[in-house]
Amino acid sequence: MAGNIKVIVCPDAQSVARSAAGIFAALIRAKPSAVLGLATGSTPEQTYAELARLHREEKLSFAKVSSFNLDEYWGLDGDHDQSYRYFMNTNLFKHVDIRPWNTQVLNGRAANPFLECQAYETKILSVGGVDLWLLGIGGNGHIAFNEPGSSVDSRTRLVSLAPSTIAANSDGRFFKDPAEVPRCALSAGIGTIREARQLLLLATGAKKASAVAAAVEGPFSPDCPASLLQDHPGCTFIVDKEAAAGLKAPRN
Repeated sequence: MAGNIKVIVCPDAQSVARSAAGIFAALIRAKPSAVLGLATGSTPEQTYAELARLHREEKLSFAKVSSFNLDEYWGLDGDHDQSYRYFMNTNLFKHVDIRPWNTQVLNGRAANPFLECQAYETKILSVGGVDLWLLGIGGNGHIAFNEPGSSVDSRTRLVSLAPSTIAANSDGRFFKDPAEVPRCALSAGIGTIREARQLLLLATGAKKASAVAAAVEGPFSPDCPASLLQDHPGCTFIVDKEAAAGLKAPRN
């Protein structure tokens, strides 16, 4: 079943990025104080580059925007070049006028992971919740670091990474030495993510085709964490043709 998920198929990855950035830009122009949920990894890089271009060339302002990131590797501080704080600073924050104190990224070196996660949830509530959360999808269907088996009502927490996720991050794009890949991470829960008013999941490339198909047309099941978005009233997947190849139903 596809539930409420809207699927937009684009010809290529660059078109996915432009489409996603356009949705973010429309929200920010309509609500300058928007609360954004953000993702990391290779898929959203082009979207962030397009948002930076919109800021630079079309005066899209992030001055009143607040942001919350999905996750962070446990054990890495924000200065580590593979931390997600570093990723966000490098790929988006330093290129737009967002205020640093309005950017929330979980602290991978927090003294107490439970209290760090609890404080994160409280911060989201204090700003009235997330308006639009950007997501990616792993080859096993994970969203953020919610691996298969994560419950639909899970909250921000310390999680162990699946072997497939560790392997995916050991292919040289991120960590050159597999032994360097953290085995745990702090991650927003599926329940946390589902409370956002809108969800936007991006997927590109043939390697994501089976996960996209399982998420959109498979059963509502923790075996594919992304499928737990099927009953969300405002969930959109933007995918390229290769990532859409496993879908049975025709898409726009």
